Amino acid sequence: MGCLAMQTTKNWLVLKKYFFTLTFISWTVFITLLSLFSFSESSLPRVDIPNVDKLVHAAFYFGVVVLGCLFIREISQGKISKKTGMTVMGLFAVVYGIVIEVLQGALTQTREADFMDAVANSVGVLLGLFLINVIFSGKTAFKWND
Repeated sequence: MGCLAMQTTKNWLVLKKYFFTLTFISWTVFITLLSLFSFSESSLPRVDIPNVDKLVHAAFYFGVVVLGCLFIREISQGKISKKTGMTVMGLFAVVYGIVIEVLQGALTQTREADFMDAVANSVGVLLGLFLINVIFSGKTAFKWND
């Protein structure tokens, strides 16, 4: 029984060590699946608020950038500067959003590429970068080398 508990603890520490890596990858896969696959109208809750999908796009890409920056910080153990990490993740997220929009137009029958979705994605990216910059500004307990 002691070996099982030790193995479980060891597995938990590995998961804890790579929490943001796993979360970032999972979030990105989740967005990809939601973006490229269709769901029947009855299977998802319906909200009739004009342009609410743009808020969803911004929120999704806000999450990509925040989790992505924390992922970069985690895997580099802080050796990649905050500025570099934010630049890389910001560019990744914008390009990823554009690629997803193009793929929606090219590969799906029920979705289309929408320029305003790409704009909403980019707004989410900028808001996420702003939050990361505030969190790691040096005025908080969180540190990330500039």
